[in-house]
Amino acid sequence: MELEELLQHIVSDDHTHARFLNTLSLQENIGARKISANERPETSTYMVLKHAAEEHRHAFYLKKQIARLNATACPTYEPDYLLAPYSSKYYLNKLDLMTSRYLRDNLQLTGSALKFAAYLLVTYAIEVRADLIYPIYQAVLTQHKSKVSVRSIILEEQGHLEEMTVQLKNFSTTWENHAEKITTIEAVLYQDWINDLAKAV
Repeated sequence: MELEELLQHIVSDDHTHARFLNTLSLQENIGARKISANERPETSTYMVLKHAAEEHRHAFYLKKQIARLNATACPTYEPDYLLAPYSSKYYLNKLDLMTSRYLRDNLQLTGSALKFAAYLLVTYAIEVRADLIYPIYQAVLTQHKSKVSVRSIILEEQGHLEEMTVQLKNFSTTWENHAEKITTIEAVLYQDWINDLAKAV
């Protein structure tokens, strides 16, 4: 099932839509926590702090949007309140793990250098994906005259993508080759997630 068709199904039912919003909130929260877990206080940069803060805000914002629907609340991220809970939870973790392996095996990176490179490449891949998902989602929301909106997230995700591109250019002159490898890995994980979402709705 294509993304737009899937979103049409999701948005047309408030209960399913609420769980989808909660699922997106979970993923933003996982991303924020991964950024925070990998940062070293003595070397934290403005960009990393800003990115973590904005991902946390996105998680909160998406959670708050559930109240705009005529649906029961999703108080936690327990499986009953999510769509495709397993793949939704481990999508980012799998990408992080596979990216770290790629960097270790191909660039022989270790320790903090590996963590930071993985952060850049994983974030880049996720922001490329967000740049595709959120505008389509917003278009479907607008079509359905939904009270839910993700316009503010779209703007911030575009900013994150620009920031990651700048950082990756500083990281490696061949960054595009590495980014292509990671986005290819992400595409497989994304399709698995979409397939699982389709089964859930």
